[in-house]
Formats: sequence, structure tokens, C-alpha cells
Amino acid sequence: MSDSTEPVPASSPLPPRRSTPRIRSLLFVPATRPDMVAKTPRHEPDAVAIDLEDSVPAQSKAEARELAREASRGLIAAGGGATVLIRVNAVPGPWFAEDVTSLTPVITGVVVPKVESTRHVDVIRSALSDAGLADLALVVGLETVAGVAAAREVATHGGVDACYFGAEDYTADLGAPRRRDNLEVLHARSEVALAARLGGIVALDQIVTDFSDDERFASEAAMARSLGYHGKMCIHPRQVNLANRAFVPSPGEVDRARALLAAYDGAVGTGEAVCVFDGQMIDEPLARQARSVLEAAGE
Repeated sequence: MSDSTEPVPASSPLPPRRSTPRIRSLLFVPATRPDMVAKTPRHEPDAVAIDLEDSVPAQSKAEARELAREASRGLIAAGGGATVLIRVNAVPGPWFAEDVTSLTPVITGVVVPKVESTRHVDVIRSALSDAGLADLALVVGLETVAGVAAAREVATHGGVDACYFGAEDYTADLGAPRRRDNLEVLHARSEVALAARLGGIVALDQIVTDFSDDERFASEAAMARSLGYHGKMCIHPRQVNLANRAFVPSPGEVDRARALLAAYDGAVGTGEAVCVFDGQMIDEPLARQARSVLEAAGE
């Protein structure tokens, strides 16, 4: 038994978040609809994922690869500033290898669904390297029971730049019905956000399948932000602006954060560790929260 007087080792600091493009909104578009891909810049998503997976039937996979190559080149040539990604099919699987060899290096990164282990990450990175695409960013889907269970190992393994939680695939794998209040996925959703923070990577929240329900999307996005997510996946252009607004602090939040820090810094300057602001006792953890608000606002 260890001596109870031994000093407790200091906790390791969390890694800084990696320098990756801001993704408040990730808009998925079927590769088989190049007309839709071409129209995405007008909606101003932070990122576009040209999809070779769920939105493409098996008999159209080969055609979709060629369409994705051409559409991604056209999207980048057109400008607009969106990060361009291609979502391939899962590994292991019958389409993954050919999906990777069909990718064009002009894109920013690749999205790989249903990642379940660090071995999957190594296989993906090896395939990208063999295809001459080692520099592509990697976004992994943690959307199965095994994937969520391995989320911390995957997010901290290295070689992963962002992750997303997919509630629909997760609940299908779990064998659980979906609930409108999302309570059945709260643990898994939180676990993925926590894992992303441990790995210093971007976390993207689940889709809202009812793309006509703006109120639900806004509510889910607000909850996602409070759980630690940085953005949300979108399946329809009308969701993009909602996501872009949800994942930045409001002007009121920014003003309050500035005022709080002014009061706190003034107290620290006089040798005090705490101060009173707006009826609250403010110490360093609350000051860090305020700094995070200003950082998220680009200040």
C-alpha cells in the first residue's frame, strides 16, 4: 500500500486544439447529384462533404466516384471558401479501397464512417499514404456501439483531425428506438464530445433528419454546443445558416464575457483571486469560460 503522504501527481494538461478549419456546418451532398454540389457555395457552409456512402446505392458506387472527383474539382475552382471533403465507405468493406484510390489531392480531407478502433485509423492512414494522399485531413464517424466505446482511444490515437457522432447509425446498432428528446443518445453523444476534447480535435454533432423543423435543429445545436461540440452535420441547405449561427457566441455573450474579464483582471491586478460580477463570485475557472467565449467569437 502506498504512503498516504505521497504527493498526488499533477494532472496532465489537455492538448491544445489542433489548427483545423472552423467547421460549424458540414453539409452532406450525394456524389450522384453534381448539380447540388455545384450550388452549395450559395448557402455558405463551412465545409461540404460529397458523399459516396449512405446516399449512393451499391450499383452506383463506381459512377459516384468519378462524379465526386469532378464535382470536388469544380467546387474548389469556383471558390467560396468552404472546406471540401469526400465521405468514402467504411473500412472494412467492399468499396473502401477503390474509394480511396479515386480521391483527388485537391480536396482538404476525407470522411470515413463507422470507425471502431485505432486499427481502423491505421488502416485508413496507410491506405491514404499508399495512394499519395497522406496529407489529407481525416474526419472519422463514431456512430456504432463499438465506435463510441473506443472513442477516447480513437480520438487520442493520432492521425485523426475531427470526428462526428451519428445518432441514427448508433441507435440502429444498439437496437434502441429514437426519441425526440435525444435522451437515449445523451451518454454516447457526450462521450464523443469528451473524447474529442481529450484528443484536441473538432467534434461535429448528429444530423436532424426532419430538415423542415428549424426549431428542433436550433434546439439540438444549442444542446450540442453546451456538450462541447464545435459544429453540426447538415443534410439540407436550409440547416446551414442555423448551424453557423448556433456555434458562435451571441453579441450578448461576447459583451458579458468582456465585462466579466475586465472585472476579474482588475481584481487580479490588485492582488485578489476572486471578484464579484453580476451577482456572482468570479474566479479563474469562470474567467477561463469567458476567455473561451471570446476565442470562439474570434477575439
